[in-house]
Amino acid sequence: MVAHAPQLGKKRDAAVFAQSSEELDKLRIQAQAGEIELAYLDEAGFAQVHPNRSAWTPRGEQHLIEAPSGKRLNVMVVLLSSGTVGYAYYWYTSTAELFLGFVNDLAQRVSKPLVIVLGNASIHRAGAIQGALVLFKKQGLKFEFLSPYSPELNCIEVMWRLMKHRWLAAKRRTEAELERAVEHVFKHFGSQFKMDF
Repeated sequence: MVAHAPQLGKKRDAAVFAQSSEELDKLRIQAQAGEIELAYLDEAGFAQVHPNRSAWTPRGEQHLIEAPSGKRLNVMVVLLSSGTVGYAYYWYTSTAELFLGFVNDLAQRVSKPLVIVLGNASIHRAGAIQGALVLFKKQGLKFEFLSPYSPELNCIEVMWRLMKHRWLAAKRRTEAELERAVEHVFKHFGSQFKMDF
């Protein structure tokens, strides 16, 4: 995995970043030894009109792509150190309650001690779910919050970049087509769609 320096690097504390990076290295070693299941969790949104960063167009012609407004398909995904992926997608806003339900489902499916790597999104730390998070911790589920402004520490960011700029073709999709395209990637993750993590 190639890590790129974040654009917001000036806002982060170098010592906290180093400590978070070191803790993740220890967790990866435990996961490789089979002692724990390490899970990288994050959310992202996909537009019906694919982002068009660059294109080739014949000289003298203007490159055009339809850009009607449409809904965003939000996706919650977990990459497991065992090489599998878990996901949920929906046409409404990600909430703390959805996050909590997703984590609960994940905890039921994993038999090893589970460590979930998370960014600092407000839905991951909402006051309304703190009681449930405390219960999860008592059951042995650990949450590893990354240092602020450190997206490169969560390898799921590599997957988002690959999905949005390589695995999904740049085109306009209906809601059903977008759901099918996203589902296709997740169903074939590890075979047709591969990444190192």
